[in-house]
Amino acid sequence: MSDQAGIIARDLVQVYSSGRKLWGKSDAFRAVDRVSLSIAPGETLGIVGESGSGKSTLGRMIAGIEAPSSGLVTFWGEHYAPAGSAEWRRQRRHVQVVFQNPAAVVDPRWSIHAQVREALTTHERLAASEADDRAQAMLAMVGLGAMGKRLPHQLSGGQLQRAVIARALVINPRLVVCDEAVSALDVSVQAQIINLLLELRQKLDLSLMFISHDLSVVRHISHRVGVMHAGRLLEIGDSASLFDNPQNDYTRRLLAAIPADSPRQRRERDMRAFGGAAQPTNPQLSVPS
Repeated sequence: MSDQAGIIARDLVQVYSSGRKLWGKSDAFRAVDRVSLSIAPGETLGIVGESGSGKSTLGRMIAGIEAPSSGLVTFWGEHYAPAGSAEWRRQRRHVQVVFQNPAAVVDPRWSIHAQVREALTTHERLAASEADDRAQAMLAMVGLGAMGKRLPHQLSGGQLQRAVIARALVINPRLVVCDEAVSALDVSVQAQIINLLLELRQKLDLSLMFISHDLSVVRHISHRVGVMHAGRLLEIGDSASLFDNPQNDYTRRLLAAIPADSPRQRRERDMRAFGGAAQPTNPQLSVPS
């Protein structure tokens, strides 16, 4: 693979059949509508939008889990191979996904160490001692060095998400897609996981795609941010610029939904965002209190 390209997506479309019929034809739902973007090596791209905006569908296409109806994704200069093929399995080593609910993606019967080790040996031929050492080193890197023998139910939600992150990173991927990876956690635990991801991004030279409805978290972790609505990417740009000077009306409404520390701060933010105009009705976006 080329070390220069990173992720490039061009005109991605994903269409699903709704199961309903209109005049004898199945009605189609366009979940993602002509989205183009890129993620540079070592960069974090945040994707925000309300529920149903298409951001998770976009993440699955970027990760190679789901083939687009049309459009193209290149991953460090390569096109994704058909899902399930030997070439696709080789490519999947380089991209991992961390989902919202860690309990749903672990085996309750296996220790955390065994699951991290199994992810490693699936992709590499290693001596047992080397596999054990690498799994233990990765658990230590995410702060679980003394917990490898525990079963999933013996960990807290934050600890279990750390274990899932360790399992994703032990095979040295280039891209990690985080799909609402901290939304199920308490606010204090969210901050710990976000700081861990920032540390690992720098230490391991990772590219991240961070999908979330929480704009405050996205702003903290992302180099650039894209805003999705109804399957379309309305705006994308540098994180600081997008939050301080949004160009799209929908983005302004999203930012206005973020709680302010004080009434004065909210008035100043709204004046900056809307140029003194009355604040529009907020979209139905979940934000932290």
